[in-house]
Amino acid sequence: MGDSVDAKKKPTSDEILSDINLGVKSESSVQNTYIIRPNYSQKFRPANVKELIHTVLGEKLSGVTYSSEESTALTKDIADSIKFKLKDLGYDRYKFIVQVVIGEQRGEGVKMGCRCFWDSDTDNYAQDIFINESLFCVAAAYGVFKY
Repeated sequence: MGDSVDAKKKPTSDEILSDINLGVKSESSVQNTYIIRPNYSQKFRPANVKELIHTVLGEKLSGVTYSSEESTALTKDIADSIKFKLKDLGYDRYKFIVQVVIGEQRGEGVKMGCRCFWDSDTDNYAQDIFINESLFCVAAAYGVFKY
């Protein structure tokens, strides 16, 4: 058995470099994107987010009575509405976490807590509560800046 010559030609280093450089902008036109802090105008504002949450809870829960079968779908709907409206506020480079809890109003107390490990200069949260004769709802939105 003799040596067979492969029909495919190996690319030269110049051909590889030209393929790599296709579609790549020159260094002078590329801006530095290592932003470690948001601009003051784009910082997560808890007061604005609390107002947004309050509005969504009022729209979705006014006149609603508690139903254990419907509460799962309702919490997902409320969380999605809050998340989509947060995206419309223009907080670039923020990741949002939205948590919604709905329970039956029975006159019993409920305690909730959370602990987060984050950068207190850039990250924040807002929450609001909705209560009627039948149910209570606690919604929290966390804004975490992506470095």
